[in-house]
Amino acid sequence: MLWIEKYRPTGFSEILGQPRVVSHLTSFAEAGTFPHLLLTGPHGTGKTVSMESLASTLFGDFPGPNVTVIQVSDLFSLGKKYLEEEERYAHIYQKDQSLLVNFKNIARWYASIRPLDAEFRMMVFEGASSLTREAQSALRRIMERYSRTCRFVLITTHTSGIIPAISSRCLPFFFAPLDSDVITKHLYHVLEMEGFCAGDISGDDLDLIVQASEGDMRKAMVLLQTRVESGTSFDLLRCSQTEAGQVAHAAFCAMVRGEMESAIQRVEKLMIEYGLSSEEVVRHIRAAARIEYNDPRIADALGDTDYILGHCNNEYVQLNALVSRIFNEVFS
Repeated sequence: MLWIEKYRPTGFSEILGQPRVVSHLTSFAEAGTFPHLLLTGPHGTGKTVSMESLASTLFGDFPGPNVTVIQVSDLFSLGKKYLEEEERYAHIYQKDQSLLVNFKNIARWYASIRPLDAEFRMMVFEGASSLTREAQSALRRIMERYSRTCRFVLITTHTSGIIPAISSRCLPFFFAPLDSDVITKHLYHVLEMEGFCAGDISGDDLDLIVQASEGDMRKAMVLLQTRVESGTSFDLLRCSQTEAGQVAHAAFCAMVRGEMESAIQRVEKLMIEYGLSSEEVVRHIRAAARIEYNDPRIADALGDTDYILGHCNNEYVQLNALVSRIFNEVFS
């Protein structure tokens, strides 16, 4: 069994590293009501499990009738194919209508359902930043109409993808990356629960796992289980590097070969095909540079680009300029 499922928190008391957010959500649960919520933060920091804990506290051990979870990223990436294959949308899906119309019908249908033994029900949108602007505009009107009997919870890693008309109607909570000490303590606890002694896994390996997780508890747990099950053949770099990280590394390899256009294409691929924000692309480039090309000139270029991205309109132009600067100053 995967440890991320085996040791998944089951309530507010088990959520680590987010005391202020948990305190607010617990008070909402005790009061029996809360406003629309916008839960943001990196992966593996407790956003979804906090929502589940809030629902179970409000609606008891079986919150199903009063909670609807819509996987927005799947819906808008797979389109009508997803709706056709998802059984719970079979009675709502209209094949001759657009994806936007079907989304509005789904959101309106579930928002209008009467809550069961409660004052309101919950609609949760996982990966809410994947909603198009048109879909968010439609959702805004639905939120206005059904706010008395339905609370909307938006969960995302990218607040920039949420339009002001939606974010202004929600109380925002930010889930910060977990501190290294919090992750380390939990990993030791998991090892103890699995019957391992302190000396079975070196402290250096645990430090590397914590560093590679970058505040993501879920990633740290996966790396720990991989280390335990693979024994001494554990390759942290190979296991922790994501596909996006490999693309960033390939961009550097292209610059080393003198292929600047190829490097630019790979960087753009991270935004176009992988759906990463410009800030995430910069983070992956920084991680790739730190591993093999730890040059202060690259650090300067990354820092300047990170600042400029907060004050520009065209992200592609700035990322292309970053690649060009690194190529000319370091590899030319």
